[in-house]
Amino acid sequence: MSDLPLWRSMLFVPATAERFVAKAHTRGADAIIVDLEDAVAPSEKPRARSLVADVARTVGQAGADVLVRINRPLRMAIPDLEAASGADVDAVMIPKAESASHVRLLAEAMEDLERERGLAPGHTRIVALIETTEGIHNVREIAAASPRMAGITLGGEDFAEALGLPDVVPATLVAHLQQVQLAARDGGILPLGYAGGMANFSDLEAYRADLLAARALGFQGGSCIHPAQVAFLNESFAPTRDEIEKAERIVAAYDKALAEGLGAIELDGRMIDVPVANRARNVLARRDRIARRR
Repeated sequence: MSDLPLWRSMLFVPATAERFVAKAHTRGADAIIVDLEDAVAPSEKPRARSLVADVARTVGQAGADVLVRINRPLRMAIPDLEAASGADVDAVMIPKAESASHVRLLAEAMEDLERERGLAPGHTRIVALIETTEGIHNVREIAAASPRMAGITLGGEDFAEALGLPDVVPATLVAHLQQVQLAARDGGILPLGYAGGMANFSDLEAYRADLLAARALGFQGGSCIHPAQVAFLNESFAPTRDEIEKAERIVAAYDKALAEGLGAIELDGRMIDVPVANRARNVLARRDRIARRR
């Protein structure tokens, strides 16, 4: 996953919300998602598209990656992609992704737009949002649908509605979250998201618990709608000091053992072999990527 983005925190900003757009680059998010979908009223969609190029430059000025969430209906998705195709947009987020053919159709349009606008082939990557029962059935095919795929996530609020749930209940969504995680790992892309809903930003301790549970399942980051949630995402999806110190001990001891011709050693009452050492190296690599972003 070394060529994949570092997206611990992905802050949604409506394209038409000038006040939020102006401050987005100060919030500390790894990525800003310029929203053309749910946060923009139907009557405002054309204006929102006309703003994307300027908004992308504004929200990305401090180094955050910029994504654009497009609309689901094809007649809206194509003009959304036309608005999003530019040097300052790193990826598009496809809501209610339901099949590999759906993703490939939009990827074909993206390829044409890149060619027309002089962008490098594959410049704009894709994040798929799984929000329907059809999408969860096809999640593995969606994750591997295109070389543009960078990540895949479960949209908790919409998926809970699709299941007929009265609210977003983390315990109910965990099994589906694991399906998304397995699909991402099979496809070599980022597993993003968490089982709780992002709409409740008043109980940040419960929010933190949802994030830590997702991280324990192997997720790499998630999205939010309120600036107060950004720090919780950044902290939750980063290795802790204790994890880093432990990883450093493991790597040092294992490298020493390899130099001495040993394949496995004991450290702190635990056997250290290849998979344990590799996990430790991954912790240190993530620490270094976060430090470089700072």
